[in-house]
Amino acid sequence: MNYGIALFPSKKLQDLVNSYRKRYDTNYALVPPHLTLKTAFEATVENLEQITKELRQIADKSAPLTISIKKVSSFSPVNNVIYLKVEPTEELQELHEKLHTGSLESQPEYAFVPHITIGQNLSDDEHSDVLGSLKMLEMKHEEVVDRFHLLYQLENGTWTVYETFLLGKDCN
Repeated sequence: MNYGIALFPSKKLQDLVNSYRKRYDTNYALVPPHLTLKTAFEATVENLEQITKELRQIADKSAPLTISIKKVSSFSPVNNVIYLKVEPTEELQELHEKLHTGSLESQPEYAFVPHITIGQNLSDDEHSDVLGSLKMLEMKHEEVVDRFHLLYQLENGTWTVYETFLLGKDCN
């Protein structure tokens, strides 16, 4: 089965992102707006007990994170993905790195660029038009995120929360 690890922003930010995703993201119905910490990976039911144990330990030792968004950006010309750029922080980078160790050890396919997708699978013209109009919007948002989620993928492609991990239990 496929699993992934993500942060979900506040409902307020999810509602804003979804107002664009409805029109511009082909995966709109498959997963809520999120910041991917670890892309899809395969695991067996037998592996899950060890994985969740390690995730609890990582969460306990990681403080809640502040995410800050200041602009809309794109991965073009690599691919036509439009996203809210989450300002990289040391804490976010450290959490990402911890989630690629132990039983979750893997080399990420891409460099870690914290973001929340707004649109994807757009034609070149549509990408250019949408990106141009979204870049004109004033994007200033900051919030504290105090949990991350282990998700699993159903047969129809939708992602569902398997377990939620609260950050910072052992940080004080």
